Amino acid sequence: MKRILYFATMALMAVACTHQPLGIGVRPENLDTTVAPSQDFYAFACGGWMKNNPLPDEYSRFGSFDQLALNNMEQVNGLITDLAAETNEHGSVAQKIGDLYNLCMDTARRNLEGVQPVWPTISEVHAISDRSQLSAALGRAMEYGLWALYVEADAMNSSMNILNEAQAGYALGERDYYLDNDDHSRMIRKEYLKHIERMFALFGYTDGADRAKTILRMETRLAKAALSNVELRDPQKNYNKMSIAELQTLVPQVDWKAYMQAMGIATDSISVGQVAHLQEAGKMLEDEDLEDLKTLFLWQVIDGAADYLTDEIFMQNFHFYGEIMSGSKEPRQLWKRAVGIVNGSLGEAVGQMYVKKYFPEENKQRMLRLVRNLQTTLGERIQAVDWMSDTTKAKALEKLQAFTIKIGYPDTWRDYTALDIDPAISFYENLMRSARFEQEYSLSFLDKPVDKSKWYMTPQTVNAYYNPSSNEICFPAGILQYPFFDMSADDAFNYGAIGVVIGHEMTHGFDDQGCQFDKDGNLRNWWTDEDRVRFEERTKVMEEYFDAIEVAPGVHANGAFTLGENIADHGGLQVSYQAFSKIKDTNCRREGEAYTPEQRFFLSYANVWAGNIRDAEVLRRTKSDPHSLGRWRVNGALPHIAAWYEAWGIDESSPLYVAPEKRVHIW
Repeated sequence: MKRILYFATMALMAVACTHQPLGIGVRPENLDTTVAPSQDFYAFACGGWMKNNPLPDEYSRFGSFDQLALNNMEQVNGLITDLAAETNEHGSVAQKIGDLYNLCMDTARRNLEGVQPVWPTISEVHAISDRSQLSAALGRAMEYGLWALYVEADAMNSSMNILNEAQAGYALGERDYYLDNDDHSRMIRKEYLKHIERMFALFGYTDGADRAKTILRMETRLAKAALSNVELRDPQKNYNKMSIAELQTLVPQVDWKAYMQAMGIATDSISVGQVAHLQEAGKMLEDEDLEDLKTLFLWQVIDGAADYLTDEIFMQNFHFYGEIMSGSKEPRQLWKRAVGIVNGSLGEAVGQMYVKKYFPEENKQRMLRLVRNLQTTLGERIQAVDWMSDTTKAKALEKLQAFTIKIGYPDTWRDYTALDIDPAISFYENLMRSARFEQEYSLSFLDKPVDKSKWYMTPQTVNAYYNPSSNEICFPAGILQYPFFDMSADDAFNYGAIGVVIGHEMTHGFDDQGCQFDKDGNLRNWWTDEDRVRFEERTKVMEEYFDAIEVAPGVHANGAFTLGENIADHGGLQVSYQAFSKIKDTNCRREGEAYTPEQRFFLSYANVWAGNIRDAEVLRRTKSDPHSLGRWRVNGALPHIAAWYEAWGIDESSPLYVAPEKRVHIW
């Protein structure tokens, strides 16, 4: 504990390196020293890890990040199975966690029940006999629909919650799968038709092939009206606040009063996310054959239920979404699926147990001090940029100082009293209760002041986030472990790993999306016109650089789609390295160390992204993931960092070399 407190003090002070008894953090077995760092830094820094950790059959991608998530899952599984083995009072949190876990593990029961648990919902779809019933039916349903509604802070008035709408209605998730004509996308659509036919057969239908064609046609119609992933990143384009009366005029095919009443809500306004998509969905309700609409809704029910029914249905679902789309060879082990479901339904209740055992208060306080140090450094970098006026700098610094910082776990835990998990009914029915509980929880915030203490990740999650509407950065307890943080390692390691993560999330407040929100989280311009132009000139350099990266034969990265995350990686590296430079003596090097502190900073950063990935998953993520692939978060990010060249002696002979005048210069 003295070591922890000592490190926390060091994070706030510029001091010379002392010979404290800390390991260097970087593990030699992770490296592949047969590769020159100047030729392929990712292979050099991560090649050993990749060789020692071959891709498990159940994963489409497995990296050091996923390894930590698996370790966390094993810890959580131990906590849950202890409860599942006991007889707990009905209504207690322990009973809910234990029984939901046991229901998931009981595949024999699900095989006996077959599709019966879903049949009441299927029967409701079949019972729709008139188009006039559609509005109320869609309002009642959680299992199917053509759009999605959720409650979130009003982008123009971040202190209040508002009802928001978003495009939905196509099971492949990404509109490009329906629209692109490359060989891979055509193969996905062909296999999708087969999958739909097989799934309908498993539910007792004999006309699955015809239904599959209908579904693909209708989903494609929705996809054509949808915004692209790049367009979805534009907060201005996706904010269209209007009254419910105006919504009725915009989409007259829906009886919005009946729809809202069926949902159990009343509100005066809504922000429509994607206007053209919602209008197209309304037109479909009017001009598509009623039976075709019902076929689409039936498919949405079947597709949503497939993972929670019989082994045969589950495996067919895995065959398409796991094997075909992602390249996985076998599904996740049952206990892992069970932990994931319990985390999804009772996440904060599990999190409360997790932090009690695995995350002491001292860690939270130490992390908070580290964040403050990096916050100060980012402020210094904003002050130093030569392309921004003093007027805009002042606004940026105000926003930076207004950050809300959340570390480890929430101060107040969520109440799960209203969620009833009943082992007497099916697993699927309990999950529907959980979904309804979540919907009611979300709707309970409608038209009320935003709860700034609310968390959007559970404490056991291996991740972090920046939320522009609340101007907050959050670091759950789950991520504060190796390879992100190692209490026994020195500053070079920890600043290269968790330090960059902290800087990454802070920089999101000033990426191409986050910079459009002010210090209070409102979607409001605080830039001069000239500064905005200069900022966009600099971000365009990054966009075009990543566009040129070939992630697979003939397939390039999407620089516009990944721009925000790439800016955040760049900023995180710059901020954390500068903060690290203030607390280390560059001449300090303990006997026996193979690498300098500067080199170890970049090695620890690269090790965070060590991993193996299947070819199919490379293609899927390039369409769907706003983060660059792990290899390019290293080989794509580091060539824009001057300190990396200095640390490793990289010169013009390196294939990774980028001339100084062509490098990204933002924060």
